[in-house]
Amino acid sequence: MTIRQYGWNEYWINQWNGLGIQDTAWEALIPGRITGDFGSKYRITTDDGEQWGELPGRLRHSLEASGEYPAVGDWILAKSADGGPLIIHSLLPRRSVISRRAAGSQPREQIVAANVDTLFLVSALNDDYNLRRMERYLIMAWNSGASPVILLTKADLCPDPEAKIADMELAAPGVPVHAVSAHTGSGRESLQRYLGEGRTVALTGSSGCGKSTLVNWLCGSDLQLTQDVREGDSRGRHTTTHRELFLLPDGGVIVDTPGMRELQLWEDEGGLDLTFADIGRLSQRCRYADCRHEREEGCAVKEAVRSGELEAKRLQSYRKTQRELQFQATKEAKSKRKSGAGPVQKSASSRSRKYGWRREAED
Repeated sequence: MTIRQYGWNEYWINQWNGLGIQDTAWEALIPGRITGDFGSKYRITTDDGEQWGELPGRLRHSLEASGEYPAVGDWILAKSADGGPLIIHSLLPRRSVISRRAAGSQPREQIVAANVDTLFLVSALNDDYNLRRMERYLIMAWNSGASPVILLTKADLCPDPEAKIADMELAAPGVPVHAVSAHTGSGRESLQRYLGEGRTVALTGSSGCGKSTLVNWLCGSDLQLTQDVREGDSRGRHTTTHRELFLLPDGGVIVDTPGMRELQLWEDEGGLDLTFADIGRLSQRCRYADCRHEREEGCAVKEAVRSGELEAKRLQSYRKTQRELQFQATKEAKSKRKSGAGPVQKSASSRSRKYGWRREAED
């Protein structure tokens, strides 16, 4: 087993070489990828195999409020500690960051996974199927820097999966949508284009949508526990309790994440506009450039709702999510000012290219 199997390629080698690791303070560091997040400890794969790793106590304390903890998928610089667990020294710059707002009253980012190429947004074709929920997942995906792909699982339980695909394509303009069934094996060939050597895919979705079953299906082995959904409402039970990364038999890796009862969005970096691109195109025909699509005269968006071109519920979802993100941005800015943490960082894409807390680790 080598880290190349886990995605270590010329891009990451160049990032490593660009750090200028030459002096004695750095020569003991080795590269590795976080393949499991278990709270206080991480499972890390290096060229020496799988090992346990952890953050030094001082660094853990400094990162507690920032949400910038290492995440599954991160490439790290680590150092052995006399036969004990690896000590995580710092991160290589992230290419993508999938994040959400952490639970709690204070606005704080929780990183779900890093350095993901394709994010599978999973929804089951049962009574839990929900277009409005998928819109929220799409915003998270577009903000992350990963490419979203929608997977409609349990297609064998749906009498007309093609109709569900058509509905979902209207709610997700330009995003690939595939119906699959791990039970019958249908749809697997449509996923091969996203898999392969050097590629990282991740799964996210609500509890019971079939993520762990997909992992087992794609890996060809029962790696993850699975449970049946509740018969009364098709809602799932939490099966996966932590984030893990697994090797795929045909190359590449896949990240499984715990199901989400409710997705609370973090900062918007254009994901809202990309998810509701159809509303953006319609708004270009509005009489007023600052039209809010409420009571203004000459509103092309409202006219599209009246004519049936745009679903009223989709416009309602857009407005609700827009207000939510604006409120959260205001709340976060106030929290930052009170804590003296400086201006709110606005760019997730630039954040993903940073060395994160490397400087903290060096001090």
